[in-house]
Amino acid sequence: MKLYEKLVHDIAEAIRAGILVPGEKLPSIRQACLNHKLSPATIFKAYYELENLGLIRAQPKSGYYVSNHVLKPLAAHNTPLPEHDSMAVAVSDMVFSILSSMKDPATVPLGSAFPWPELFPLERLSRSLARATKHMGAAEIVESLPPGNRHLRRQIAQRYINTGIQADVDSIVITNGAFEALNLCLEAVTKPGDLVAIESPAFYGCLQALERLQLKAVEIPVDPVRGMDLEYLEQMLEKCPIRACWSMTSFQNPMGVSMPPERKQALVALITRYRIPLIEDDVYGELYFGLQAHKPAKAYDAEGYVMHCSSFSKTLAPGYRVGWTLPGRYEKEVERLKVITSLSTSTIAQAAIADFLQHGGYDRHLRKLRAGFELQQHQYLHLVAKHFPEETRVTRPSGGYFLWVALPEYVDALLLFQRALEQGVSIAPGPIFSVRHQCRYCIRLNYSKPVGPDIDAAFKTLGRLMAAMRPVK
Repeated sequence: MKLYEKLVHDIAEAIRAGILVPGEKLPSIRQACLNHKLSPATIFKAYYELENLGLIRAQPKSGYYVSNHVLKPLAAHNTPLPEHDSMAVAVSDMVFSILSSMKDPATVPLGSAFPWPELFPLERLSRSLARATKHMGAAEIVESLPPGNRHLRRQIAQRYINTGIQADVDSIVITNGAFEALNLCLEAVTKPGDLVAIESPAFYGCLQALERLQLKAVEIPVDPVRGMDLEYLEQMLEKCPIRACWSMTSFQNPMGVSMPPERKQALVALITRYRIPLIEDDVYGELYFGLQAHKPAKAYDAEGYVMHCSSFSKTLAPGYRVGWTLPGRYEKEVERLKVITSLSTSTIAQAAIADFLQHGGYDRHLRKLRAGFELQQHQYLHLVAKHFPEETRVTRPSGGYFLWVALPEYVDALLLFQRALEQGVSIAPGPIFSVRHQCRYCIRLNYSKPVGPDIDAAFKTLGRLMAAMRPVK
């Protein structure tokens, strides 16, 4: 990271965190040089970049100020607790109807769950796929059966070491994307009718998995700053016969919040004390901003109760459907379920990903991807501030590619979804992330597509539709 880029990141992070507020004056060029021990040219370049992002503005003969178009963040708050201890889940019809309506390639995909496909090294992946196909031997077909391609599992184990996790190669199970990993883990530790603690709002795939397995949800509120409410989780563990917990501890979908390290550690201590498995969905863990990676909860797991799940679908190869799980003490149960449900993940896809990890410059690709997402987050936040109602509040994640937007309460997210789709714009309405179809004035936005005329026009459309919903005084 260049010197000016680090300064841009640090100032943007301070604005995202609310340390620098709209209208606040930044240090002068001279003072900034002294503060950061950088040259005037470097400071000018950083301030110019921040201007382009819409984060600051230059005022003639006065200096630089945080832009008034910077939104106030969605702050920590006391989330209303669920009215019931547990509920059966029934969301698939709503989710399917909404997802099917987003398939039109002419629609601006702000509601998509997937990263923009043009961000990935598809040509380099094709070479890895061709090389894997050329050198594939008959024995490799058998060797890629569960737990999966050993070369790929060794590459994944090496990446675990970088996060402070000692992972035995033979303890990793390769799956058809992270979603199969999550489903296998959930099925391995529950039976129909069991109670599962989940986040609220939650990834809708989690809700669908519970519905398919006839499990009941115990909703645990998620705070936009601290993550899952551990105090309430402990109350529910004491009160209810909960058999598993499902959580996204880093860059949670849909809110984007990451639990601080000490709360991840406390979460692991809590589930270990109650001897229940934590199914950790960590598909966005590699998409952190800045220089410091986010450790998953698995890094604090000494007794094997954390079932860590991830994939390459959000970081490298969405169409290859290669994921994995490190299921701890439940390894054998998960491996057996993998065999009887889908037998094997594509042999060729496993070999291709393994080749890319070894030769394709994966970490270089990730650095570029993260920098792009961080830039685009600032640009999208600027568009939200510019076009959405003044009362709007939004999360400011430190990674991933989602924004969780709390709109004024007069905006019905489902109605906004329907009207926006008619105008060629998709959004993800809040109710699909809730067992009780709550979050009716919230939406999730995907900021992975680079800003262009279509994105700008989409935000103008959303702003206009919301303005039309404002009650007449």
